Amino acid sequence: MIQTCEQIPYPQLAEQFGTPLYVYSQDALTQAYRAYETAFSGSQPLICYAVKANSNLSIIQHFAQLGSGFDTVSGGEIARVLAAGGSADKIIFSGVGKTVAEMQFALQNNIKCFNVESLPELDRLNEVAGKMGKIAPISLRINPDVDAKTHPYISTGLKANKFGIAMSDAERAYQHAASLPHLQIVGIDCHIGSQLLDLSPLSAACERILHLIDKLAAQGIELQHIDLGGGVGINYRPNDNPPDLQPYADKVAQLLAGRDLALILEPGRSLVGNAGSLITRVEYVKQGEEKNFVIVDAAMNDLIRPALYQAYHHIDNVDGSRQNRMVADIVGAICETGDFLAQEREIAAQQGDLLRVHSAGAYAASMASNYNTRNRAAEVLVSGSQARLIRQRETFDDLIAHEKACLVE
Repeated sequence: MIQTCEQIPYPQLAEQFGTPLYVYSQDALTQAYRAYETAFSGSQPLICYAVKANSNLSIIQHFAQLGSGFDTVSGGEIARVLAAGGSADKIIFSGVGKTVAEMQFALQNNIKCFNVESLPELDRLNEVAGKMGKIAPISLRINPDVDAKTHPYISTGLKANKFGIAMSDAERAYQHAASLPHLQIVGIDCHIGSQLLDLSPLSAACERILHLIDKLAAQGIELQHIDLGGGVGINYRPNDNPPDLQPYADKVAQLLAGRDLALILEPGRSLVGNAGSLITRVEYVKQGEEKNFVIVDAAMNDLIRPALYQAYHHIDNVDGSRQNRMVADIVGAICETGDFLAQEREIAAQQGDLLRVHSAGAYAASMASNYNTRNRAAEVLVSGSQARLIRQRETFDDLIAHEKACLVE
């Protein structure tokens, strides 16, 4: 049986738009967002989609139409949200390295909150806001030192990580923030990591942050919201058990009961990851002395996670009836041994076949590059029987548009 995205067969999409091709299901995006609304219905959170997971304007626009807020980590992401019709008063600005220009842009647009990650950033933001005659709404990102038990590259809540302010320094940081005239303290924030399948560390982080909130209240520092970040994982393997949001939501509701605190969440991967696939065509099947290789037209520039994190993505043949399976590395054409989408994988593949890389909605297109002067792939959003091109395939002219061949004589 030929696989489909909603009602459209993947070969039809490949024929119309070419390969490699990112394909997203609009219904899957909606269902993932609604799952948060349902699980956390008792807490009525502001769900802020983490734009870094997939920053396509149409994806942002769809979530904005669902009522989403947005977690951003650069001035460019703020600009994308605004260009897609997102509300500035629902934008959170996170990140460890905010520049003066980014701060000015965010303040000009009256965003909801800056998630501040260091004392020097507090001082800079206060100075920038003062020069603009503004008061900057701030939350401090506190590092609760909770082990998310995830890949070290995407763990963000430990003492050794670059993110946030240490719990031991938190009270002093809030006291300093309270002394600065151009800042308004509105909240507290934490984010301990990504791709969590066991959600108990998230609850543990919430408990630690609430204990800190009580200490701050005793010092006269009252907060309006608690931002628990994101990090909920998705299924990358067919037999994975998806994390259950409801126990986590129930625990948070229990912890927040009786408190006058608004809740903010920042999911990214869990909203878009399983809604997307990367469709790639087999160029060659190469039988080596020690290994077989299925060489495809997608590569590490289209999906860097396997090379960067040794991440697993399920890959199968779009034509489910294809037989004669073999064990092979599924690789691209980039001149790097690390250019692989899968290693030692059982796959049925012949030259010309279409393969589907599952769970490619998050950190695929958004991390794509032009390495080896490769054009970035097109992106398509499917709704029922309709497919809409939401990013054109790049051309060589696009790649060199801002370059100059200038010889020095």
